[in-house]
Amino acid sequence: MKKFKIYLVSLMLASFGLLQPASTSAQAINNTVNMSVPINLTVNIPCANGGAGEFVALSGDLHVLFHVTINGNIIQLSSQAQPQGVSGLDQSSGDKYQGTGVTRFDFTASLDGSSAFQDTFVNNFRIIGQGPGNNLLVHQTFHVTVTPNGDLTAFVDNFSVDCK
Repeated sequence: MKKFKIYLVSLMLASFGLLQPASTSAQAINNTVNMSVPINLTVNIPCANGGAGEFVALSGDLHVLFHVTINGNIIQLSSQAQPQGVSGLDQSSGDKYQGTGVTRFDFTASLDGSSAFQDTFVNNFRIIGQGPGNNLLVHQTFHVTVTPNGDLTAFVDNFSVDCK
């Protein structure tokens, strides 16, 4: 597991140009990437169309903000993604829907060879339709904390899907 974690972190750092030879100063390394990614996806809204369900073809942009900080033996990764102008039409009724919400990820780990890390993921994914009874609401909260000796000290995984 340690080798995989080190490989994954190294791959992420290399992809952002953060792996560089060590310098004599102990300055923190910070890098932020801010981008817009076009998305096209089809989502089933089971409570729409009087409970018969509808498939909604959505398109628009996903705004993604990614940040990496390395300070000493600690790496912190964070990301946030949210739809911008994401909308679509139901493929049978023509009802209009809007994509909203935000997804956030925060990860902190030790780079000194220990197993210490903390990971938090919160996702609020919403497809909002016209009128009542056709909104898809997805929520997930996930958190895990592992001590330097590998002990799991916190674990939360709450997931819900509502159609209102």
